[in-house]
Order: sequence, then structure tokens, then C-alpha cells
Amino acid sequence: MTNSSDNAVYGDESPIAAFATTPGNSALTLIRCSGKGSIELVSSVFAAARTKNNSLQENISPLMTASGNTVIHGWIVSKTEGTAVDKIDDVLISVFRAPKSYTGQDSLDICCHGGITAGKAVMAALKGAGFRDALPGEFTFRAFINGKLDLTKAESVMELVSAKTETSRRHAVSRLSGSLYNEIDAIKKLLVDVLAAAEIYLDYSEDEISADTEEAEGKLPQKNNALEALTRLKKLSASWQLERILQEGITIVIAGCPNSGKSSLFNALLKEDRSIVTEIPGTTRDWIEAWVSIEGIPIRLIDTAGLRETGDSVEKIGVERSRKLLEESDIVLYLIDGALGLTAEDKDFTANLNRHILVWNKCDIAPLPESLHVSGQFPISVSAKTGEGLTELYAAITSAVGIKDLQLHNDTSSAALGTIRQKNLVDAACTSLEEAITLSDNNEPLDIIAPLLKDAVNSLGEITGEVSTADILEKMFSTFCVGK
Repeated sequence: MTNSSDNAVYGDESPIAAFATTPGNSALTLIRCSGKGSIELVSSVFAAARTKNNSLQENISPLMTASGNTVIHGWIVSKTEGTAVDKIDDVLISVFRAPKSYTGQDSLDICCHGGITAGKAVMAALKGAGFRDALPGEFTFRAFINGKLDLTKAESVMELVSAKTETSRRHAVSRLSGSLYNEIDAIKKLLVDVLAAAEIYLDYSEDEISADTEEAEGKLPQKNNALEALTRLKKLSASWQLERILQEGITIVIAGCPNSGKSSLFNALLKEDRSIVTEIPGTTRDWIEAWVSIEGIPIRLIDTAGLRETGDSVEKIGVERSRKLLEESDIVLYLIDGALGLTAEDKDFTANLNRHILVWNKCDIAPLPESLHVSGQFPISVSAKTGEGLTELYAAITSAVGIKDLQLHNDTSSAALGTIRQKNLVDAACTSLEEAITLSDNNEPLDIIAPLLKDAVNSLGEITGEVSTADILEKMFSTFCVGK
């Protein structure tokens, strides 16, 4: 039978399959299977690799009797009339039995040969046996539903997959290891204690409460816990600025007049020859881009056409595109040709730039004048040819990005937020808690303060998934790649 995914929904237990690697020119392809009856279904299209008279034996499939966390060698086959079989591919199958699997369900990872056709043929056999195509993120969704991951760890899985630098990878691994969950859980426990104490005052009369307690009606019980929770929440909220940069990266455009060395600097930062470099002005007619890591920060680096007035129709298009990129960039590296010195064109262009770093290039043949300032800036002196000054340029870039403490952004011991969803919920908890503390300071009654505390607790529960709704979960996991 063929199981269609047209009407598939998150949360069912039907057997699902998906490529965990992209089919293409590679040695191996991995296909992941999971769900109720998945071991039995794979067994129906599997034959052990034992041979007798050069034919496959039709004994009970070793997959059915395999223990969890074992690997079985054999063939994916298509069975025809009688006992005849057609071999599809020679595979290794890793067997995981519930609940000791990624999803918490019976699961299998099928390692078949690489290329386009082998993986597609195996997938066709699986779908013919009864598997349906997995929805985006459905494996991780099932891991969450079955208690294998909380939402912070589930989101960190996708962060890890899309990490652009070693630093962003380490930050994602920290969240996958539980750093964010542990911090959210600790803050939530502080607030639960405050809420519980407040509700005691609401449930019992003042006379029934021990007279030696410091709190009085209208005052927030365990206020120190509330203040500590607020401080920790604000620290978490502030962490998102750096984490967003590490995940999404920033766009840096290299600009300047023709022959100022833009393409040479592009190649130097990239540490490879990507842009054509000649002494002929206007060599770069269009822009070229590449991702590069600078001090652990993902940078979308763009080399542009030289900025000048030109009668060449092709070059003119390139210049116009360069101007548009300047407007869209986060930072502009504006190069001054040291061999020519500061020109009137340089002054005109830099006067209209907002967030930019001035770079005096070719310092190996033309040292930077000590007194040169442009629009209040003292340029960074570099040589794209020799590499001189690049360390100082890296420091200027990290400073412009807003990362003042490189040690802090390399530190993964502290909890940090990994998604805008988490940021919004932490901010919501902060707002509720701040309002509760303000009302308490104004001696407002606890019956209007307690609901705010409960809102804060619920916001934190939503971050980890203790409080969730089906539509929110579906929207979140639908952004994952299919094999996850």
C-alpha cells in the first residue's frame, strides 16, 4: 500500500520516512524512518545479506529480532511473485527501539549508496510498504511530544544544522545540552515560589498566617525572589542581540573608487581568490558575494563595482547595483586608494554613508598620513596585498557590529536565547513581572498582582513547551528541514 502525506498532520503515529541527507554525488545517503510499525514495514522490503547458492534467503527478517541500537546488513528489495526478489540496494540499517530513540518511537536509519537513483529507489520501496513522507521537522516534533526534547532543545537542533560559524555551532550545542532550559527552569521556580506565597495570602485570612512573617497584605511575598528573577530575565533578553548576529550574520559591503583594491581585500578576507584582480580600473562590473567568518561572526561579504561616473553601459549598471547594496548593508568598508590619497570622490561618497569603516589600502607602498581624518574618522591602515593591518580591521568590524567583549561571545557557559520566539516570551515575562513589582510597591492588592505573576510563569512555560498549543507547535516545526 502507498501512504499519502497529503492529509498528514503533526502528532499522529503513522510511519514516516525522509532523506536525512540531500541526494546527490556522495558516497552515502541516509534515510530516516520512524513511527508505529516502522520496523515491521521495513522488514517487509528487507532481506538479510546471507547468501546460499548466490540467492537471498527468505528467513525471518533479522530486523524483527534485532535489539535496539544495533546495525543490520542486508538488501532493500522489491518482492514479486512467489519468493522472487529484485535487489534495490545494499544497505546498513541502524535499529532503534522505543523509547530509546531520537523520536521516542521505533525508528530506523537506512544507510544506502549515494547518488540520486539509489536513494530514490529505496524511498519508493519504503513508500510502497506503507510509509508516508515526513512533514518538515516532524521527527523533532515527535521527539518533543514524546518527552525526548523540550522546545529549547528542539529549536537548537535546527540552529545547529544552519550554524554558519564555529562560534554559532558551539552556542547551539550549549542550548542543545540544556543550558537555556536549566536557566528558564530555575527562573520559573523562583516565580512559582513567589506566586505560591501570594496565593496563600489570598486563600487564607491575614489572622491565619503566622505573625512573624514580614509580608503584609498588599506587599509582594518573597519580593527578593521576584527581583532576582527579573534580573536574570533581562540578562537573557539582552543575550538575543548577539545570538541573532551569530545565527543570521551581517552584510558587509566593500566599496570605493575603481582600482582602490576592493577585490584584493575581498580575496584577503576570504583567504582565497574569488574576485578577479587587475590594475585596470573597472574590472569588477557586478557584485560578488561569499560567506566568511570574522572573529566567529558570520559575514555576508560583498565585493562591488567601483563607484564612479562612467559612460560604459555595463559598468554603469554595476555601479547602480553597488549603490543599492550600500543602502541595504549593515556595514560598509570604504576603501581609499593609498597610492592616490584622499580624493574628492572619496569625500563625496563617505559624506553620504551612515555605518561605515574607512580603510586606507596599499599601506605597503603608501603609508597612512598621521593627521588624516575623514568625517571625524581615522582610517584603518591595511595592505590587502601583504595582509598588514587585517587584525586591526577585524577588531574594527567587531566593534562596529556591537560586540565589545569578544570573550563574552566566545563563552558558552552562560545561558542565551536562540530564537525570536524565545526572546518575545522572555520579554513578555519581564513585562508582567515588572508590572507586578510596581503594583506591589504602590501597595495594590495581591488579587490583581497574582494574575501577572501567573502570566510570567506561563510565558516561561511556553518557552520550554510545558505550556503550548497545537497551532503554535505546527508553525514552529514547519520551519525545520524535512529530514529533521
